[in-house]
Amino acid sequence: MPPDRTADGRWIVVRGRRWRGADPELPEEVRAALQHHLGKARAAVRTARAADDAAAVREARRRVDLAKQGLGERGEPWWEQDAAARERRWTEALEALEGSADRLP
Repeated sequence: MPPDRTADGRWIVVRGRRWRGADPELPEEVRAALQHHLGKARAAVRTARAADDAAAVREARRRVDLAKQGLGERGEPWWEQDAAARERRWTEALEALEGSADRLP
């Protein structure tokens, strides 16, 4: 079940806390790819922390940030971007993530 959204659709509410929601204009295949990268990056953060590898933690967190920016959850708010800027945001994030996928543990 998806989380509740605010009336304007910009925010989701999880356990009473408001978080920026993903860009609703994301094509489904792009959303799925970014969420896949986000999950892998979060797992890499856990693995690197368990190994006490600070450099790997930094790289994994960078990848988490890229995925969240691509989804529109970080960076310039998606509702302030025109269609071209929104597409550029998710395309650049996905290209960067796919280009560095071989560096994951």
